[in-house]
Amino acid sequence: MWFVYMLKSCERNWYYIGSTDNIGRRIEERNLGKTRSTRSYRPFELVFIREFLSEYEARNYERRLKDKRIEKEKLIKQYKKNS
Repeated sequence: MWFVYMLKSCERNWYYIGSTDNIGRRIEERNLGKTRSTRSYRPFELVFIREFLSEYEARNYERRLKDKRIEKEKLIKQYKKNS
């Protein structure tokens, strides 16, 4: 399984979108500051996650999210409603 996820900085109005095959490890790495590019935005909360069968599908969806072809706020609201 692969996951596309969106994290929101608890300190700033900033979102991070990524994909991984190990969601727990990846969120932990982001919150521990192990990734230089997101270190100054932590801590994070998970605001959206979607499962995919393949890395290819996940990477394509991630790219669409980053290109803003999908409205992020709408996804977050829908995710929270269904959780």
